[in-house]
Amino acid sequence: MPQITVEPVGLLETNCYLVFVESSKRLYIIDPGADPDVVVNDAMKYDFDEAVILLTHAHVDHIGAVANIAEKLKVKQVYLHKNGRELYKSPDNHLMPYVQRAENLPEVTQKVSEPDFEIIETPGHTPGGVCFYFKDISALFVGDTLFAGSVGRTDLPGGNSATLVRSIREKLMTLPEDLKVYPGHGPASTIGREKKGNPFI
Repeated sequence: MPQITVEPVGLLETNCYLVFVESSKRLYIIDPGADPDVVVNDAMKYDFDEAVILLTHAHVDHIGAVANIAEKLKVKQVYLHKNGRELYKSPDNHLMPYVQRAENLPEVTQKVSEPDFEIIETPGHTPGGVCFYFKDISALFVGDTLFAGSVGRTDLPGGNSATLVRSIREKLMTLPEDLKVYPGHGPASTIGREKKGNPFI
């Protein structure tokens, strides 16, 4: 099995990532926005001891399947930055009539015990936006902060374009150029490729 599985889920084809760390026997499920049965089926292909859900931010297309997956995989840790909690539980966090609000969401934590990754705070797309840097496998999961050739939108509540660009320039563009970048939508890229060719930064 590959260490990283990507599954575009839901109407908006949000990239849900499954990241398996052999040394800790942990399976990290990043941004499970929809299609819980598909994600659980992917997860069961891995020989993990514990599944952990990581959320780059709390928009509904990134959290829609959290409750179902947490129940089926007996997830005890769901990480979300503290500045994303209000949006996480907000009744207005939907894209009706296309994407309904997430129901029965489990409580979230601000830290993961003995993590295999580094959390990089990147507000701008949302106030609580973060990226997850798995150094050992040279992978950066950026949610909707950065895309291949583009950046996240900032016209939704809590978005700020100046803050987003500053986050990307100061927090992400300083990372190794060969680092693989896995965004919330669309194809993967690298830090070097975005430094050279992304017109927004």
